[in-house]
Amino acid sequence: MCLAVPMKLVERAEDLGVVELDGVRREVSLQLQPEVRLGDFVLVHAGYAIGIVDAAEAAETLSLLREMAMLEGAAGEA
Repeated sequence: MCLAVPMKLVERAEDLGVVELDGVRREVSLQLQPEVRLGDFVLVHAGYAIGIVDAAEAAETLSLLREMAMLEGAAGEA
């Protein structure tokens, strides 16, 4: 299964950017999303920003991912 995680673009230098989620920063390629701006949320997969999402969609997706992680953790304890 492939998973793309929404992260906020906090730095940019040409086709490279730095994204952040919960204090974790990663360098990503912006070649697939050249129009992205600082402060935008991008979907990150395998080191590439593959899409742009609005803040509300990013928040909803992150909430669902956190809920899934909690459920998975609870299932592992049973």
